[in-house]
Amino acid sequence: MLAALLENMTGWKTVVENKVGGGGTIGHLAMATAPPDGHTIGVITFELSTFVWMGLANVSYKDFKPIMRYNWDAAAIIVRADAPWKDAIELTNYIKANPGKLKASGTAKGGVWDLARIGWLKTAGVDPNALPWVPSTGAAPCLQDLIAGGVDICTCSLPEAGPLIEAGKVKALAVMDDKRNPAFPNVPTLKELGINWKFGAWRGLAVPKGTPDDIVKILHDALKKVIDSPQWKEFMEKNGFGMAYLPPDEFAKFLEEDFKVIGELLKAAGYAQ
Repeated sequence: MLAALLENMTGWKTVVENKVGGGGTIGHLAMATAPPDGHTIGVITFELSTFVWMGLANVSYKDFKPIMRYNWDAAAIIVRADAPWKDAIELTNYIKANPGKLKASGTAKGGVWDLARIGWLKTAGVDPNALPWVPSTGAAPCLQDLIAGGVDICTCSLPEAGPLIEAGKVKALAVMDDKRNPAFPNVPTLKELGINWKFGAWRGLAVPKGTPDDIVKILHDALKKVIDSPQWKEFMEKNGFGMAYLPPDEFAKFLEEDFKVIGELLKAAGYAQ
């Protein structure tokens, strides 16, 4: 969709190459090693901040020049609708008092929703190992496992859990963000409850390091028109993606901080190599 809108709005011939595999390493490495001439634009994601720490690939934010961040989906704490905890504080205290009794899931080990769990508990003064992690392939299987009783908690985005929240099968105790999600106004933030933690998945656009600044500006200005278009906003909303624009300089600061925070989380969990 992004490429199609960019081509329609600018007339630039746009070809999409999906380089999948290696947990995202293949695509990010291909981007990082492309000629820095502005002809190759890539989508970079949360996984970029994990590769070096986990020993998966020698590629990080330092290999890119950011154009913009266009997406942010904060993690939420999801439990069954009949779970006894009325809020995330009660749940956190229960985990602390009963280490190992509950299980959580949402992604593979070291995935975004696993790191959300680690940061939440670490910030609250609870050993993350008190809530064992059950690896899964994503939010959808985790939520089904939650309903079936296989796990007790899912950390995932609110839109991912939205249909089951509306169906009354699960409930969200908190979202890990600075402010509440307008689509889920009754779900408080962890910060409101006294746990100063924010974490989520993100997507952005970047070019290889060394791309001239004037080219980056041209690309940014064209792509900003794309993400401001009604068609793009409709696409993002339909697919449950949160829109959260950051310009190049702010995105650069975000990437640097994200890399540091994720490194600390991976070390705390014993995932770092």
